[in-house]
Parts: sequence; C-alpha cells; structure tokens
Amino acid sequence: MKKIVVLTGAGMSAESGINTFRDSGGLWEQYRVEDVASIEGYIRDPELVINFYNERRKQLLSVKPNRGHELVAALEQYFDVTVVTQNVDDLHERAGSSDIIHLHGELMKVTSSRSPNDPRQIQTLQPDHMEIHVGDKAPDGSQLRPFIVWFGEAVPKIEDAVEAVMKADICIVIGTSLNVYPAAGLVRYVPDDSPIYLIDPADVAWTAMRPYTHIKKGASAGMEELFEKLKNEC
Repeated sequence: MKKIVVLTGAGMSAESGINTFRDSGGLWEQYRVEDVASIEGYIRDPELVINFYNERRKQLLSVKPNRGHELVAALEQYFDVTVVTQNVDDLHERAGSSDIIHLHGELMKVTSSRSPNDPRQIQTLQPDHMEIHVGDKAPDGSQLRPFIVWFGEAVPKIEDAVEAVMKADICIVIGTSLNVYPAAGLVRYVPDDSPIYLIDPADVAWTAMRPYTHIKKGASAGMEELFEKLKNEC
C-alpha cells in the first residue's frame, strides 16, 4: 500500500469557519501575536492567554469538519495515510483520520507550565468542561496552560514529521503558505521521485525547488478533484 503524507495548514480548516491568523480579518488583527502566542506573552499576562484559548475552544465546538477533511480521511481506504498538520483544531480527528501529527499542539489539551511536553502532565478537556483558569494546576503543581507550541518554543513533533515525509510515495499540501518554519521545510524531505500536489486557491511562494502540481481550489473542491485522480490510479 502506497504511503501518502498530507501536510495541512490554516486553509484546511478555513472552510469550516475556523478563523485564520494571517488573512484579512484574521485573529492577528484582533490580538498581537506577541501577547497571545508567545511564551513571553504568557509570562506577562497568563490570564489573557488562557482566556484567548478558552474562546478558541468555544469556537471549535461550534464548527464541523468540511468535505476536505472527510476526503483526507477517506484516502485511508486506499492508502497508508499520515496527516501532518500545523492546525491545533481536532477536525482531522473528527473527520476520521487515524494517524495525525500535530506540529503546533492541540487546542483541546492543556498541560504543565513547567514541563509542557511531559506526557504525564497533558490532559484532554471535555466539551462540558473546556475552560481553564488562573489557579488551575497541572499534576506537577504548576499552572495549567494550553498545550500549544508558541512562537519561540521548540517543535517537539518535527522529527516525527520529517520521518513520515521521508517515506512518502505521494505528498499532498493543503492550505498552508509554507512560510512558517520549521514546517515549511518539510517538503524538502519528500523523496525526489514522489509527486507533490499543492491544493490552495492562491499563488504560493514555493521554496522546495522541485516540480509540483498546483490545484488552485479550496480544500474541499481541491480534494474532490485529487481524490478521484488518486483513487483511479491506485
């Protein structure tokens, strides 16, 4: 069975109604990145940061996976599929994908401020109890914080992602500008003889210095087209 690695970014979830950060009207216009997505911002005002992610969870529960998510999951009928996502939502999981690497953390999880990547400290929040507050403690006694990889922090899953991409017979890139490192460098690890498909309605600054097929459509329409192509070829 051929191996497909799907790299997804904010454009993957935009059709579901998840606010993107960089586009016009995105979250960066409402909040400064330094305040809500950096360790310095968290140390300076933990209540602001904690409440920001509480609100993001509320939004997440109000949306559903789109057809693009569903078709990525459906690829598992024909291929060995690994999803490597920059998104912190759980829409790939809810659509049925079974092998997902979250590069930037997971919105529905919280962890220790002292040791955020210690598996013993990570907790999954439930829809009926999805807010945390200043004073809530992790098992190690430190303040609970969002299980999010903020700017300036190491990306602990990047090596797992590189290992997956190196095994790809086919690589699909959906809804990411490929401008945020280290994730942007992942396409460089795709084997030379493995085709790359880029699904994005906009022009993308490609830095991999190799051929690719650009499907200039959104996540759902682009996956509809590519799914049929790949299914017929397998």
